[in-house]
Amino acid sequence: MTSAGDTLRVLIADDEALVRGGFRVLIDAEPGMTVVGEAGDGATAVDLARRTRPHVVLMDIRMPGVDGLAATREIAGDADLAGVHVLVLTTFDHDENVIEALGAGAAGFLVKNTEPRQLLNGIRVVAGGEALLSPGPTRRLVARLVSGPGAPRVDRSALTRLTTREREIVGLVAHGLGNEEIAEHLTISPATVKTHVGRAMVKLGVHDRAQLVVVAFRHRLVAPPDPARDGE
Repeated sequence: MTSAGDTLRVLIADDEALVRGGFRVLIDAEPGMTVVGEAGDGATAVDLARRTRPHVVLMDIRMPGVDGLAATREIAGDADLAGVHVLVLTTFDHDENVIEALGAGAAGFLVKNTEPRQLLNGIRVVAGGEALLSPGPTRRLVARLVSGPGAPRVDRSALTRLTTREREIVGLVAHGLGNEEIAEHLTISPATVKTHVGRAMVKLGVHDRAQLVVVAFRHRLVAPPDPARDGE
């Protein structure tokens, strides 16, 4: 997670040099952001993540050799890379592999033709430790991940260890609210929200907010998303 004044470090992983170049120009031109490396395949992305310790990896799914899914799993599963957040890039918002990427530990996803401002904002959201899970297409993807065999599960005893306030805040996280919005809704400080979210993640054994959202839906801490409402 970044703090005020930090330069946000971004690693770009995409097998198309032109795509990488476009992202680099956009990110390097943004105040407070810098590109620390480029990778054309998943293996290189993991290696560069370990050497450069970026805040965010923009990860393409389809790459030769080690693909983005495998690279995401490796980064998310490495305790030494706990501060590295993966933002998956895909050509289609209905990409089946996005579901698997979220389950593997990606903090969220964006389609490649998103507006530049949305991409830059998405990088900031993910770097801040929040999940980029918004209504619309993502609702359907999360709903399918919740019901799929690869969805993360937790022991029921872990659920009972959540306090009433932690359950309430997890529910608000699952509905897409950020720390500032939750703080305003509950009339508490953002720092208090951050503390409760962190404690809930530890108790449930999840390593990022995206998986916290999935666990919340999977174990009915909140009502599961309705894929029929995609068009909203």
